[in-house]
Amino acid sequence: MPCTQTHAPCWRPLSQLAHPREVIRQFTPNWFAATMGTGVLALAFHQLQVPVLDCVAEGLWWLTIGLFTLFCVLYGARWLLFFDEARRIFAHSTVSMFFGTIPMGLATILNGALVFGLARWGEAVVPWVEALWWLDVGLALLCGVAIPYLMFTRQEHSIDQMTAVWLLPVVAAEVAAASGGLLAPHLADAHQQFLVVVTSYVMWAVSLPVAFSILTILMLRMALHKLPPANMAASSWLALGPIGTGALGMLVLGGDAPAVFAANGLGGLGEVARGLGLVAGIVLWGAGLWWLLTAVLITLRYMRQGMPFNLGWWGFTFPLGVYCLATLKLAAWLGLGFFSVFGQVLVVALALLWALVASRTLRGAWRGELFVSPCIAQR
Repeated sequence: MPCTQTHAPCWRPLSQLAHPREVIRQFTPNWFAATMGTGVLALAFHQLQVPVLDCVAEGLWWLTIGLFTLFCVLYGARWLLFFDEARRIFAHSTVSMFFGTIPMGLATILNGALVFGLARWGEAVVPWVEALWWLDVGLALLCGVAIPYLMFTRQEHSIDQMTAVWLLPVVAAEVAAASGGLLAPHLADAHQQFLVVVTSYVMWAVSLPVAFSILTILMLRMALHKLPPANMAASSWLALGPIGTGALGMLVLGGDAPAVFAANGLGGLGEVARGLGLVAGIVLWGAGLWWLLTAVLITLRYMRQGMPFNLGWWGFTFPLGVYCLATLKLAAWLGLGFFSVFGQVLVVALALLWALVASRTLRGAWRGELFVSPCIAQR
């Protein structure tokens, strides 16, 4: 029997579940957000170029791989064992959005492989990363098209119930684009580099305009209907995700463009792409600063009112993480101390948030209270 509120705390694992198999039955894609937050923290630590933190960063990368593998097994088992219940997710207006966390979690692993994997195993990892990157592109494109299509045809939505969670399936393509920019320089064949870079630009364009469309509607929704309920408090940070990733993607792809385009007979275009990448990176970073400050104010308001913990708290980590990476990338491009110092401050904030959310998640997972599928609970 699950432990009740009237008894002393029960420390046995999964005490809040009627049966251990409920872990599988109630498992949802929300959990993959933990791989996103953990993976981006690993990349942020690496960017600081501190030997001790680099060891921690590699450990976090391995943890991301372990979590991603475990979550794939659990979610795959749910589809095998509870197919009829699992497929209800397609009609759910919130949980279905979290399909986008799967390719985004995979992207952080691939990015880490280009940092930690290359250092440990050499160029042998590059073909594996390239193959998985194309898989990531396919999954991101599928999420970015299929989930909005379900919104238009099967799901029930209203402006007053809208949150920034709408961004999750759309942003996955943008994350894949930034990953492509990191991958391209490691490919030996010039044509393959060109193909990856052009595909990355396309994926960036598939995502960012749609994301800004959603952000426009989100601002109208918050002006008319005020803030979402407290259990969606972390969603206010999700707006930072597409903006930070968009800035990072343009900076990384802009850095690749001169050499890649020149090797394919388009040297002049490569220099244009580099300039556009820098300008777009700065402009998007500025837009992200507005959302960052707004998210901080909104969160402070929620903290005064009370914020119940749930897996949505992982929304604090990945958006801030990609904004950290974009800030540190600008510091490297421009050589301005402000971006360097601000980026370091953001990494510290990210680490503290990750520690808080990870500890609460571990405790909730041990008790079993975080294994809740709204698709089942509503029926």
